[in-house]
Amino acid sequence: MGGRTGILIAIAIVAGSVGLAAFLVALAPEPERREPPPQIPFAQTGRIVLGDGAIPVYGAGTVRPSAEIDIIPQISGKVVWINPGFQSGGRIEAGQTIFRIEEEDYLYRVREAEADLEAKRVELLEAREKAEIARTEYEQFSGRLPKGKAVARRANPLALREPQLKAAKAALDREKARVADAKLALSRTRILAPFDGYVRDESMDLGQVVTAGQAVGRIFATDAVEVVVPLSDASAALIPGLWELRAGDAERQVPARVTARYGDGNYTWEGYVDRAEVSLDKQTRTIDVIVRVPNPFSREVPPEGAGGTPPLLIGKFVEVAIEGIASEAYYRVPRAALRPGNEVWVVRGDGAIHIASVRVLQRANDEAYVVGVFENEQLVVTGGLQYATEGMMVQFEADRVR
Repeated sequence: MGGRTGILIAIAIVAGSVGLAAFLVALAPEPERREPPPQIPFAQTGRIVLGDGAIPVYGAGTVRPSAEIDIIPQISGKVVWINPGFQSGGRIEAGQTIFRIEEEDYLYRVREAEADLEAKRVELLEAREKAEIARTEYEQFSGRLPKGKAVARRANPLALREPQLKAAKAALDREKARVADAKLALSRTRILAPFDGYVRDESMDLGQVVTAGQAVGRIFATDAVEVVVPLSDASAALIPGLWELRAGDAERQVPARVTARYGDGNYTWEGYVDRAEVSLDKQTRTIDVIVRVPNPFSREVPPEGAGGTPPLLIGKFVEVAIEGIASEAYYRVPRAALRPGNEVWVVRGDGAIHIASVRVLQRANDEAYVVGVFENEQLVVTGGLQYATEGMMVQFEADRVR
């Protein structure tokens, strides 16, 4: 009897618990129903801006001298004096003596040649006198012939000593040439700088014996430097009148700006497009455009950052911006907005994407210059999407537009 009672009590407790739970659930408030958020991706956007003015053509290249020569003596001899500036990094002015070669041997040759010249002058005077005497004797002999028996004939040149006179004149001219050659060799004992320049390197010491044709140093001009900028044919086509430019033509110049970094600052130099190579590079298939920068070692352009005012160093890698054409309407778009196949994803006002084709004129660091059918200040997708289709809806925030 006792076991049966326990079972009944247990059943009553379980039933009461279930009833209490059902009562509590019935009294609980019904949860608020919410619709699931739409599955529309978020896109990062930028703006299309209508371009104005010339399209800059960007490139880069390495600075090289506009003129550079080896210093080579034309005569042999011992070096007796060297310009203090003739050392690596030194500066030489045009017309300055770079070094001198011992001149005693060449002075002796000049004096010897001048002495021989005077001897030949005397020989020429003697030859003229003898020729004059021979002609007088011939005329006297011809006058003594009986009238009617005289036979008119041309006198023998040897009898008149004409060849001897010509030989004496030739000998005198030869000695004059020897004197001129000796003086020229003497003048070459002083090696002069052909232009203002810096010494790249030198290999000569005082007392050294140099030989004709031996390179003893190298200098480059300081009046200008050149930057070889390889460009694609599409970029080169944006330079106005490129193929009509002539080297050194000051009247037709396309402005260019060269920027170099030194320390913590960026420095700029004004230059111009001087010419372009008429053949493609065999490896890169690009066109080499030559930008010339006058006075690269003395400038007044202040740096953007702290530091000194360095020259435009030879061998420095620089960035170049060339003033291009502005013949048609174009737009500037963020470079990140360009898609494969020269497409951009335009975001309409309702958030729908329109895929637009463009013609790329120029790519810069952060933006591109394109031609297409757009409106100023339109939005384009710059990130956040891996793919897009025409009419696809996207989300974007105005405060996150770049």
